Amino acid sequence: MKVPEGWARTDLATGAAFTDKLNSIRIETAPAAAPPTEASVRNQVHSSDIRTLGTVSRNGGKAVRIVYRADSEPDPVTGKAVKDEVERYVFYHTGREAILTLSGPVGADNVDPWRTVSDSFRWTTAP
Repeated sequence: MKVPEGWARTDLATGAAFTDKLNSIRIETAPAAAPPTEASVRNQVHSSDIRTLGTVSRNGGKAVRIVYRADSEPDPVTGKAVKDEVERYVFYHTGREAILTLSGPVGADNVDPWRTVSDSFRWTTAP
């Protein structure tokens, strides 16, 4: 997956997270018994402020995409949170799902970068 140059990477047990200032990218994989549906993805999101929900095609395959707003993690210094626009894609392939979550402050112009990231996702086989 392609992420912007210079972003800090944090390895996770189920994937990786990348951050730069107030923006973040998170990719995680897990076993899945069935492909995601719009209803199952809606149930994963704990926000009453859902903007868009539907199935989309990306270079890595079809995904259920949901866009919603949520509070960011509080700043460790000030304790303040900002309202984030969150764009989440749930991909499925042979019993596994990949959840790609992109977030940044509401009003930030992330449309093109998020499209580049979501289009760069590919399933790979383990070595």
